[in-house]
Amino acid sequence: MKITVQPFAGDPRNWNALVTAASGWSHFHLYEWKDVIEAVFGHECVYLECRTTDGELCGVLPLVRVRSRLFGHFLVSMPFLNYGGPLGSDAAVTALTSEAVAMATRDRVKLLELRSRGELAIDLRASHRKVTTLVDLPDADPKALWASLSTKMRNKVRRPQKAGVEVRFGAKEITPFFKVFAQHMRDLGTPTQPVRFFHTIRDCFPDSALFACAYLDGVPIAGGCGFRWADEFEITWSSALRDHARVRANYLLHWSFMERAAQEGCTTYNFGRSTPGGGTHEFKQQWGGRDEPLWWYYLARGSVAETPSPDRGPYQWGPRLWRHLPVGLATRIGPAIVQYIP
Repeated sequence: MKITVQPFAGDPRNWNALVTAASGWSHFHLYEWKDVIEAVFGHECVYLECRTTDGELCGVLPLVRVRSRLFGHFLVSMPFLNYGGPLGSDAAVTALTSEAVAMATRDRVKLLELRSRGELAIDLRASHRKVTTLVDLPDADPKALWASLSTKMRNKVRRPQKAGVEVRFGAKEITPFFKVFAQHMRDLGTPTQPVRFFHTIRDCFPDSALFACAYLDGVPIAGGCGFRWADEFEITWSSALRDHARVRANYLLHWSFMERAAQEGCTTYNFGRSTPGGGTHEFKQQWGGRDEPLWWYYLARGSVAETPSPDRGPYQWGPRLWRHLPVGLATRIGPAIVQYIP
């Protein structure tokens, strides 16, 4: 059967219906992310659809164009997030990928990157430079989850509890979460997303986005933001203040998210992406989960095989400089930079 690819112009509900029925879908394939990206960053969202000759929707690809003079021109699915790529029938996935490659070639983009969660039958190279770590959750039973942790991990969770750390959930935690997040990112030497990004996420995903903060004596010292889809919860952003590292509030924060996810019927806790062997990856491995390599397919022009990273290449000077900026200044100017680093 012949199929055609064109820009999506239908009902977003039909897009989401195909997404949630497709194998390998993620929260970041949902149509509302187009609204987030356009409203906050102003990037062009090239959302593609694939249809059969009788008009049936059989595949979708959320694709975003990120272009700047400093970093270059990218087509990414999805920028700033962990997963993306084409969904649908095998023929649709192939056709959508071919259209993305044709677009990237025609527009001479620096890099086309399709951030798939799993392997796809497409003719592009795959990078495995990122992994995700998954923990199985006993269905709706936090007590069983607690019992599944090692004695060492339970002690690490108890430590902030004994210190008086309290974790609070809700949309009202966005502001304190962002305060922790912005300082943590400055300490890492990385520009922060704007607070508007997280408020827009809340508005677009009121039922599936979850925010939480850990407090010590009424002061936020750790925070996180994550998403639920299907039977899975992913903690996409989490931060903790170095000044309170001894308290280890991040252990209680993650435990609280795990407990909440289990209570809501999730069977998988996803720690989000990390670089294999890095400190963040080692923290996640302590919870007894399993690593899952990500399949980030790419087409590069020249020698560029990944989006800009402060850890490699000509941008390594950036973190050394950024760490010395006052937090307020870094928070104000960071969004103008990070919006072009997908």
